[in-house]
Amino acid sequence: MEHWIYTTTILGHSFSFNLDTIFTMWFAMICLIVFAFIATRRLSVVPGKLQAFCEKIMGFFWGTMDTMIPERNKQHVPLVASLFLFILFANLMGQLPLRIIHIKQGELASPTNDINLTAAMAVIVLIYYLGAGIMKKGPKFFLHDFSFTSIVMALVELLEMVTRPLSLAIRLFANVFAGEILISIALGACAYFAPLPIMLFEILVAFIQATVFMMLTIAYIGSATGEEH
Repeated sequence: MEHWIYTTTILGHSFSFNLDTIFTMWFAMICLIVFAFIATRRLSVVPGKLQAFCEKIMGFFWGTMDTMIPERNKQHVPLVASLFLFILFANLMGQLPLRIIHIKQGELASPTNDINLTAAMAVIVLIYYLGAGIMKKGPKFFLHDFSFTSIVMALVELLEMVTRPLSLAIRLFANVFAGEILISIALGACAYFAPLPIMLFEILVAFIQATVFMMLTIAYIGSATGEEH
C-alpha cells in the first residue's frame, strides 16, 4: 500500500511526487476525455445507443442540479459532472484489472486513495464556490455590514469555508483507502474467494462516494449563491 515516491530538487528545494497517483490520475482523465470525444463525435437528432446513454447520464446531473439549485444552475453542470465522473472512474480503478499490474515499487491502485489528490479536488471546489458567491454578491458575500454581529458571523462562516474542503478530502480518501486495506487483508487471508464480497461492496462504495462528493459540492455552491447566504 506504499506509494511510489520520486524525490527531486528544484531551485534548491526538495520535492516529492507520488508517481503511482500521477500515472493513475492521468490514466483516468485520458479515458474520460477519449470517451467524451467518441460520444460527442457524431451527435444526431435521433440518438444512437451511446448518445442515448450519455444523455441519460447528463440528465441525471441536470435533474440533481434542478432539485438542489433551482435557478441559474447551467454554468455549474460542467464542474459537477466532471468531478463525479472522474471520482467514480478513479474509485473503480482500485477494483478493475489495472490493479493487478504490479510494479517494483507497489501497485497501481485508485488515485483517490492519496490524500493529496482528494485535497486538491476539495480546494478546487472551495475556489469555485467562493468565486461563484463573490461574482453574484460582491463584497456582501463575506460581510453584510460593519456591525459587531456581522463581523463575528463572517469569521465563523470563514472558518466553516476552510473546514468544508478538509471534510470533503478526508471523507473520500478515508473510504477509498480503508476499502483497499480490507481487500489487501482479504487477499492475504485467501487470495481466491475472500476478496470478492469486499470488492463488490467497494464498487457500490465507489458510486456512493462520487455521489456524496458531487452532492456536497452542489450544496456548497447553492449556499454560496443563494439569497439567504
